[in-house]
Amino acid sequence: MKVIFVCTGNTCRSPMAEGYLKSALLPNLEVVSRGLCSDGSPISENSYKVMQEIGIDLKNHISKQFTPEDFSADLIICLSSSHRNALLLSGADPDRVMVLGNGISDPYGGSLEIYRNCRDEIISAIDRCLEKGTFTPFFIKALDETLIPKVAALEKECFSEPWSENAILESYNSGTRFFTVCNNDNLLGYVGISTVLDEGYFTNIAVTASARRSGVASLLMHQLDVLARESKLSFISLEVREFNIAAQSLYNKFGYKNEGLRKNFYRNPNENAIIMTKRFEYNENFEH
Repeated sequence: MKVIFVCTGNTCRSPMAEGYLKSALLPNLEVVSRGLCSDGSPISENSYKVMQEIGIDLKNHISKQFTPEDFSADLIICLSSSHRNALLLSGADPDRVMVLGNGISDPYGGSLEIYRNCRDEIISAIDRCLEKGTFTPFFIKALDETLIPKVAALEKECFSEPWSENAILESYNSGTRFFTVCNNDNLLGYVGISTVLDEGYFTNIAVTASARRSGVASLLMHQLDVLARESKLSFISLEVREFNIAAQSLYNKFGYKNEGLRKNFYRNPNENAIIMTKRFEYNENFEH
């Protein structure tokens, strides 16, 4: 799937949107940005700064002009209704052109705080698209009790020592946050996280065999980043089997680092656990 974000000059809003959606690391998703009036300029200084605050580096971005070839993209996301109207007048397929959120306010020439507000608008709007499945054939939502039997069944499919329905319900009632990825009524994956003050601790992440390598795990990992920002967590920590290289690779992609070892932590089979942690830093002006 190819997604193009479009604004006027491709130096402020659309590159911020491009960078943020790319950070979700969804497979089989090509993300670019364009401007209706671009001249090859670098990203604006304030756009660069506010994205760098959340760990996204756009220093190499150079603005590019929207061309006739770009009409073939699967989805064209405009940063305002005026951009959409201009593309429709040029012959774009209306079914493939949408406006991000209710339109994103133009920060051009504004203060750093105005750019932060614009960034936060973009983040919130893209997160809503991710939750609805705009970029995938599935959607993400918080767990409700009706899904607990399906989560328990997924545990049995994936783990040698699965959580029972009662254990999941008890954890849920005790405040553990669970997020699920579904396709219609089918549960494809879930993740759990418990929080204590500003600390986050992974419980489990599981994806059904038929949905692996399709972006389900990446969407769940991205949702943990969203939760961390909303809750101002200082870190999220997890354990992973020492020889589960695929899982470690996924966690590494999302910024988790090896910070220790728990010997003989797992059973069936016995295996050490690697402790992996992602630490978060916040600019005092950043709110999302």
